[in-house]
Amino acid sequence: MKHAFLKKAFFLHLSGLLFLAGCSMAPNYTRPEAPVPQAWPSGPAYKGAASQALEPEAVQLKWEQFFINPQLRKLIKLALDNNRDLRIATLNVEKSRAQYRIQRADLLPSINGNGNATMERTPSDLSSSGEAITSHSYTLNLGVSSYEVDLFGRVQSLKDQALEQFLSTEQAVRSVRLSLVAEVANNYLTLAADRERLKLARETLESQRVSYNLIKSRFSAGASSELDLRQAQTSVDSARVDVARYTSQVAQDENLLALVVGGPVPAELLPSGFEAAGMMRELSSGVPSEVLQRRPDIMEAEHLLKGANANIGAARAAFFPRITLNTSIGTSSDQLSGLFSPGSFAWGFAPQFTLPIFDFGRNKAGLTVAERDRDIYLAQYEKSIQSAFREVADALAVNGTITEQLDAQQSLVQATSESYRLSQARYMGGISSYLDVLVSQRSLYTTQQSLIGVNLTKLSNLVTLYKVLGGGSE
Repeated sequence: MKHAFLKKAFFLHLSGLLFLAGCSMAPNYTRPEAPVPQAWPSGPAYKGAASQALEPEAVQLKWEQFFINPQLRKLIKLALDNNRDLRIATLNVEKSRAQYRIQRADLLPSINGNGNATMERTPSDLSSSGEAITSHSYTLNLGVSSYEVDLFGRVQSLKDQALEQFLSTEQAVRSVRLSLVAEVANNYLTLAADRERLKLARETLESQRVSYNLIKSRFSAGASSELDLRQAQTSVDSARVDVARYTSQVAQDENLLALVVGGPVPAELLPSGFEAAGMMRELSSGVPSEVLQRRPDIMEAEHLLKGANANIGAARAAFFPRITLNTSIGTSSDQLSGLFSPGSFAWGFAPQFTLPIFDFGRNKAGLTVAERDRDIYLAQYEKSIQSAFREVADALAVNGTITEQLDAQQSLVQATSESYRLSQARYMGGISSYLDVLVSQRSLYTTQQSLIGVNLTKLSNLVTLYKVLGGGSE
């Protein structure tokens, strides 16, 4: 009966201390005001960019819904499965989760069971009776060792900081995933564009060879000068240079895509055509406040800010007393068979009280460090918002003007194509020199290559817009 009363008193005392624990001294957290305007920029560069006639939920599309091209979808899936950067980020999440669980466990006492046996022989020379004595001692305990009663919230603040760090790593993984999806898409589009450039260079080389053979025949017949022949040869050699250059560039694009994907890219997943590669959904921009709260990099920065804010509570609590408990309850006997006999019950309660008196400014300096860390993370959080606003604004500026630029470039290609046709006709009619033909041909080739570049800019910017708007839901 007495044993039951002592046990009950022991656990009631321990429960009372646990109830008193947990008073946090961390500052109340309020989300800082975003240091950016409430609306996206406006002006000629943003024509139609912020008021697209699209469904509001378009900005929340998953990547599988945003990218329509089935080859690109498969490549992105391969990258998400194999990419080492994403794997490292995921492992960091698991590590951070384990660290949070360790910190959270400090809020509760660790109850350990231990037993020991002591056998000691005292020689006759040291014995008070003049005879050798052999003594035995057996103990079996269940107790709490070095448990800190968190009266001022130090352990709770450390736990909150660990939680925010864990949550920040989760957002870091989302950010890596989003960046990886965009990188695969952009590399895929670049490869498609360079393949298109290589195709154009080969077609131009073939056309220039035909022209060269024609000029060579005319030169042999005395109808063309050697200058015309050499100019035609320079056009052929220039096209050969471009074919070799773009062949190398395509190979490098494929190697880069394989690196991002995390393994060899099957031939059937490589882009077959530039137009088909760019099949994507359009996006609406939304409003800044919604976009900035959806981006994982900003959410990561805010979690780090919250963690730094919680750490101030731990630094403040260091100024106050710290109470540590060492308790035990069990049995003790000089005979192993007597451990559970009546009268063998034993208990111990050893609280320790620590009050900082002279720490030579250590705790004050620690608080200053915690507060400056909070200020640093606040500045980084605000900078991430400003950078995000700028990225979205830049993408909207391109998106608002790229259609007009594309129309102008297509018109320019048509005009230079007609100029090339007319210069050829005038040369064959003996009205103008072959130099006019050469200039027109080079202008046409340059504008055709530029058209591929403008198309690539349009598609890549759409991928960038998807990324900077937050990448939709996971």
